[in-house]
Amino acid sequence: MAEEDIIRMSIQEGSRLHIIRQALEKSITQKKAAQLLALCERQVRRIVLRIRQEGDGGICHRARGRVSNRRINQKVKKRILTLCRGRYREHGPTLIHEKLSEEHQLQIGIETLRQWFIEAGIPYQKRRNRPHRQWRERKSYCGEMVQMDGSHHAWLEDRGPWCVLMGYIDDATNEAFFRFYGYEGTMPAMDSFKRYIRRYGVPQSVYVDNHATYKSWAQETVEDDLLGKKPRSDFEKSLEMLEVMVIHAHSPQAKGRIERLFRTLQDRLVKELRVRNINTIEQANEFLTEYVPQFNKRFRRKPAQEGNLHRPALTSRELDEILSVKTERALRNDFTVAHNKKLYQVHDTVRAKKIVVQERIDGSLYFLHQGRRLRYKEITTRPVKEAKPPRSIHRARWSWTPPVTHPWKRTYKQKQASLRRTAQVP
Repeated sequence: MAEEDIIRMSIQEGSRLHIIRQALEKSITQKKAAQLLALCERQVRRIVLRIRQEGDGGICHRARGRVSNRRINQKVKKRILTLCRGRYREHGPTLIHEKLSEEHQLQIGIETLRQWFIEAGIPYQKRRNRPHRQWRERKSYCGEMVQMDGSHHAWLEDRGPWCVLMGYIDDATNEAFFRFYGYEGTMPAMDSFKRYIRRYGVPQSVYVDNHATYKSWAQETVEDDLLGKKPRSDFEKSLEMLEVMVIHAHSPQAKGRIERLFRTLQDRLVKELRVRNINTIEQANEFLTEYVPQFNKRFRRKPAQEGNLHRPALTSRELDEILSVKTERALRNDFTVAHNKKLYQVHDTVRAKKIVVQERIDGSLYFLHQGRRLRYKEITTRPVKEAKPPRSIHRARWSWTPPVTHPWKRTYKQKQASLRRTAQVP
């Protein structure tokens, strides 16, 4: 057939064939051909011998069209594709490569897996084109700045409740810390920050967004205006007591490191939770104790400058006092305080119009006056007011009929005649 007469060769092989033909026709010497092809004379003599025996096809590499000796066994390939469609469904080539190496002791290249995915028609997530953003240099020291945010996602898919992942990432080292909560609010933010401090120490600054948990949107009062202060959220007040600078980002891209962390976790962590059939927040947090160190070992990087700017952590008692919600409440004349639709009786005698109610992370409540704790008790039962008898809705109407001589009964002509007679009287 016509295709059998076609010799497929690369551009390099074509140029070599032209020089070798010149040597075969004695136009140039084999020594000159070796110089032009940057080969040794011995190699040129072998190529000339092959072309004389096999023709122009002898210039092609003999391994072309043959199966590689390093080809992966088809049974292994079939087993891996079965895992990709089953246990590791929706995993990308990079994550599949890590799982096969860690759990199945199979060393398969990422590009090989990607080609298998394309060949088998298995979809996987690809990178999207992103708009240009101004690059910001990383901080030089560990603990100089920590990016913080909460990620709302179906982390447990349809197996468990909807939850939020509170995450932290160091700007210099990519050291990450994260934990699951039922919602993103002041108490989860304080609890996660306390756990971060106890593990790494107090950072110099925290980079957050404009969520109501991290930034107060209340209007400035006259008192704040006179003092030159701006309204602050409870989380900002606590971090100010810890001497931690709070920096607010005006776009998600400004704190892209934590956003990319969440994107990675939404791909990897969701699949890890699915493989282990975790369906509660408590089980997920217990799994994170072993998953976070492995994650940091995989993605942590070396900082530009050696050194750790994390300050030593405070005692647990001090952290509980600082990381709490403090609210001023009026102390009534009968020494009762209303808070969160509940009434409390203060047992200590204090001369104050207002006291501070402190709500801590563990749910405990403290009443304070000038730093002193006050004894109190919740009033669970209140005196019931006596019910008054219901008033009658329909009242008996008093009916009265005017007499015939009443002015209302007189006609217009009668009224005019009466006025004329009154006018004629001297």
